[in-house]
Amino acid sequence: MVARTLAAALVLAVAAPATAGLADRAGATFALMADDFIAAFQPREGVVVHVNGDSIYLDLGADAVQVGQEFTIFRKGDVFTHPFTGKPLGRYEDVLGYGQVKLVRPRFSEARFIPAPGKPRPVPEDGARITKGRIRTAVTPVLDLTGSAADLRRVPYLIAGALERSKRFQVVDPIIVRDTLTSASVRVAEVLARPDRASRAATDLDVVGWVVPILIERRGITYLDVTWVSAVTGTALFSRRRPLVPAGTIEEQRFPWEPRAED
Repeated sequence: MVARTLAAALVLAVAAPATAGLADRAGATFALMADDFIAAFQPREGVVVHVNGDSIYLDLGADAVQVGQEFTIFRKGDVFTHPFTGKPLGRYEDVLGYGQVKLVRPRFSEARFIPAPGKPRPVPEDGARITKGRIRTAVTPVLDLTGSAADLRRVPYLIAGALERSKRFQVVDPIIVRDTLTSASVRVAEVLARPDRASRAATDLDVVGWVVPILIERRGITYLDVTWVSAVTGTALFSRRRPLVPAGTIEEQRFPWEPRAED
């Protein structure tokens, strides 16, 4: 998948030399915020200690979690054993739903519980987990609110590459993401504003979350804003924003055969 992503990015780089600069700056800017996304998905496991309506409380505090994280809430079942030796190998697990962290205290955290269809509600001693496996993710095309005429098709590939290199994310080919959104008549803005449409499109791609890059301009400064949207609820859980890195910095880092960093 990474090879396909890099190949497609190179094709776009050659196809649009006159508008590569802004895309490169956006990609380099995301590289500076990528660690924040990686940190939000470090493997974690805890226990539900209290339930109050739609809120659940976890025994994970400020040293382990942050606002915007999404945990799988599960209940351990019977032990299963090796058929020949009879040795216990593990437990069955029943996924009850998901907990989206909304408040963090030194010794505990509060999360909004989203139930899985037909499953019982959680009780104290149920488990909460961010998986150790790679997080399957989709990066949308850039939502450009600056009015620029720049060709930004390379940006999702640059973001995907940064996430893949972390070994925490498995990113769907941006071409497949774009085609899926187009066939479902879902605009990038709707991934942010229409939770129902975001969730349905995520189901088609079999991903757990969206990464939505946005370019905005404030007082003459262009920013890259990147938002993580839950595939479970279509809710924007957290975002990061940085001014675009200067064009001269990117120019110095480029290979001679690549297009100049100009728009």
